[in-house]
Amino acid sequence: MSGRNGRWAVVASILAVTAASAVTWPAQAQTLDRVRTSSALKLGYDPDARPFSFDAQGKPDGYAVALCNKIADSLRAQLNLSKLDVEWVPLSGDAKLRAIQDGTADLVCAAEPVTLGRRKQVSFSLPIFPSGIGALLNASAPLALREVLRYGEPSSRPVWRGAPARTILEHKTFSSIAGTTSEGWLSDKIKTFQLAATVTPVTNYQQGIEHVLDGSSAVLFGAMPLLMDAAARSDRSGNLMVLERHFTYEPLGLELARGDEDFRLAVDRALSQAYAAENFRAFFTTWFGPPDDAVVTFFRQTALPE
Repeated sequence: MSGRNGRWAVVASILAVTAASAVTWPAQAQTLDRVRTSSALKLGYDPDARPFSFDAQGKPDGYAVALCNKIADSLRAQLNLSKLDVEWVPLSGDAKLRAIQDGTADLVCAAEPVTLGRRKQVSFSLPIFPSGIGALLNASAPLALREVLRYGEPSSRPVWRGAPARTILEHKTFSSIAGTTSEGWLSDKIKTFQLAATVTPVTNYQQGIEHVLDGSSAVLFGAMPLLMDAAARSDRSGNLMVLERHFTYEPLGLELARGDEDFRLAVDRALSQAYAAENFRAFFTTWFGPPDDAVVTFFRQTALPE
């Protein structure tokens, strides 16, 4: 082989590798191109993540699933498709993360916490819920206790340290779900503020609600969306209240592939349209009961303008 031919052979090899890379990487990331060509969308969901996604008589259901159905309808319109076939892929645990990375699912319709660690591996949609630790009380709970927990002080007086806050909070029994972040958070707060209070872990939200209703616990602390769902589904929902306060903030979002900005834009457009729609309050109420002012404000501020 001559030097000239050899050089061209090397150049050809480099171009071939480059071309292969150029074809392979976008094929994994550019979801809209695949959806437009195949008229098919692969949506993952968690069968055991109520109220966000779960199996209902063999079919995916839940708040995040319903939002993804709205996204599918929006994509059909955005891409001008006569039809769009949706394939639901059941996933759980780490399988949700792997499904995005290996292309098993285009979008995971669960509710994963948006953290820097997870963003190293996947991208996220606009937040779909302002999660974090919340508090559930008996609707007949003393006003002073509700003020301390909701506003941080009772009737404009200091909270936690000194009277009357210590009088209000001490010698109370508080509950949280055993083994969750709310349990550690609650124990830490009581230790930090040196409160003479009792912490009684419960195994699930239903048991926690029973303790609040029978008076054996003053407050149930837990993940805000799960508190709202449990209260809405309770037979005695009218006797329960979830405070309009997040003690911690942990937004939840839908997972999709990193680097696929066109698809992310399409998903965020669909969510923004859903949040801005007049019927979104009723849509939200289906899963969590009527939203409070803080939740309504969150979605109004989350929706992006065109």
